[in-house]
Amino acid sequence: MTEQEVKDLLMQTNAVMEGHFLLTSGLHSPMYVEKFNVLQHPRYTEALCKELAERFADMQVQTVVGPMTGGILLAHEVGKALGTRAIFTERVDGKMAFRRGFSLKRGERVLIVEDIVTTGGSVKEVIDVVRSEGAVPVGVGLLVDRSGGKADFGDVPHKALLNLSVTAYKPEECPLCKNNIPMTKRGRTGK
Repeated sequence: MTEQEVKDLLMQTNAVMEGHFLLTSGLHSPMYVEKFNVLQHPRYTEALCKELAERFADMQVQTVVGPMTGGILLAHEVGKALGTRAIFTERVDGKMAFRRGFSLKRGERVLIVEDIVTTGGSVKEVIDVVRSEGAVPVGVGLLVDRSGGKADFGDVPHKALLNLSVTAYKPEECPLCKNNIPMTKRGRTGK
């Protein structure tokens, strides 16, 4: 899949939406990414994850790790495509960790996958957890990098299926507000 084909699929499923959105941070943005609008479709999730897997096929990946929640689906499907194990991290007392009996062996080659990255903070935490187990993070696979290329994972190479530069504004500086463009509703309507 080309990057444009990925974007078309995400727009077709309303995973990438254009409009006037109020973000959780309180900022306003003309674009919003709702990963579960595409991840709710197993055949699309499988196709996207096969594409991610192909980009890391030559890295001798032994285990795929994703952070809870969306990363679980991606880790499973990418692991299936690569023929590897798939596990996930979750927050324990605010800190990313392995639970449920998951662990890595010293030297194990790990691909980390994540759905949407804005700053890359969660992925960096997963990299730290992988390294704390003595394993080797060989790559980071992203469904969408919306950081505009600012997400940096140090010496761990990363590849995204879709790269976006998403602008966000303080409410008092928002050009959409200044042009009286109403907020776009997300999710269910009519209820």
